[in-house]
Amino acid sequence: MRKNIVAGNWKMNKTLEESQALTKDLLAKVPANTNTNVIIAPTFPNLYPVQEMIKDSNISLAAQNAHFEESGAFTGEVSVEMLQSVGIETVIIGHSERRSIFGESHDLLAQKSSKVVKAGLQLMFCFGEVLEDRKAGKHFDVVKSQLEESVFQLTADDFKQVVLAYEPVWAIGTGETASPEQAQEMHAFIRDLLKDKYGEDTAENTSILYGGSVKPNNAKEIFSKPDVDGGLIGGASLKADDFVSIVTAF
Repeated sequence: MRKNIVAGNWKMNKTLEESQALTKDLLAKVPANTNTNVIIAPTFPNLYPVQEMIKDSNISLAAQNAHFEESGAFTGEVSVEMLQSVGIETVIIGHSERRSIFGESHDLLAQKSSKVVKAGLQLMFCFGEVLEDRKAGKHFDVVKSQLEESVFQLTADDFKQVVLAYEPVWAIGTGETASPEQAQEMHAFIRDLLKDKYGEDTAENTSILYGGSVKPNNAKEIFSKPDVDGGLIGGASLKADDFVSIVTAF
């Protein structure tokens, strides 16, 4: 049975002191009895200090990126093994900002995805169309291509460790949000792709998150859709009250 997940991607925000303050606030406010898997993704320097704070809680930690090599002359990169050593359970791969700003290719994302799952960590794989694709009616083709050329190179067994995060790029940080009906339409399409590729069991057990300007005032309606299993939250994850409202929106 697939899980409800709300993950907070803090991106390049929060100093150590600010990260610890936000984490302390979340620890006090996230309900102890929530059935939602709660994940937060601080910046690399703040992962270990935050991990020390949440280790006995119902909040888990994700990294925002990882390299596919174990070690070597890769200045500025962080390996999966390094992340494991400080208690990371999930790695986010393929975020639209990594694709557009840092030029990450399908092949690179496939290598990273394989590395994450082979190491036994949960892979949160992001993908989605830009506004031009949506206006041109190419959004389904784009999403299909992004999946087929990267994460669909994993096996069905690998997919037990995969969470998919659909992010319509035109709705990230713009204040625009896909309607709940648009989100459901795409999530259903993605689940059908999973069924065609891996079979009914994988399709029904893979959580698919929506990542596009989810806020306290729209989370409940978006999460009510049958194929939406939660959200990858950006800006709203930087305020404890907003994030907890989204966590409790199911």
